[in-house]
Amino acid sequence: QYGGQTPLKLARALEAAGVPIIGTSPDAIDRAEDRERFQAAVERLGLLQPQNATVTAMEQAVEKSREIGFPLVVRPSYVLGGRAMEIVYDEQDLRRYFNEAVSVSNESPVLLDRFLDDATEVDIDAICDGERVVIGGIMEHIEQAGVHSGDSACSLPAYTLSQEIQDKMREQVEKLAFELGVRGLMNTQFAVKDNEVYLIEVNPRAARTVPFVSKATGAPLAKIAARVMAGQSL
Repeated sequence: QYGGQTPLKLARALEAAGVPIIGTSPDAIDRAEDRERFQAAVERLGLLQPQNATVTAMEQAVEKSREIGFPLVVRPSYVLGGRAMEIVYDEQDLRRYFNEAVSVSNESPVLLDRFLDDATEVDIDAICDGERVVIGGIMEHIEQAGVHSGDSACSLPAYTLSQEIQDKMREQVEKLAFELGVRGLMNTQFAVKDNEVYLIEVNPRAARTVPFVSKATGAPLAKIAARVMAGQSL
């Protein structure tokens, strides 16, 4: 959970080799990381997502883009830290992206998401022990949604979000943590537009925001989560 995206990719193989994995199970990790399985969970919970599709070929992407509409956020599935993520504004742009930025196949699909113009992006770090969820902090990004969080400043506490919107996001994070079977840290990203909360993604691990939240709130999230992963309750 503390090594970013790479260990999540290794989890299944390590489990198959008999290595005990503490914290969130490899199957639960896959449910959060695999777009189709994740979407099934989101639909079951009745949460809102920007229109999206998973594609394995350029022509399929062009076809789906006509259904979803531009602008689109495009990125490879199971990707580390926003690499090869772009916002494309028309079909020509989309074709250029597929020709230059990624190699797409059944093994490495590409995700298309409707880009929500002028939306506010929000990051939430939480810890779940299977019984309870503790939210470390709700961070509001200064830049609009779609700017990679590594390039975006954020504020804790959130400075423009109403209490109602924050409560709605808290509720969704709890539901997601229990539905996905998270044990330990989890990072959830939302976009807020016209008072609607859209779920962007869930990372069943420590995100780059954890040290910031810990420093700003004085709560040692990494230490608490490690104890939860080792079997203690919150």
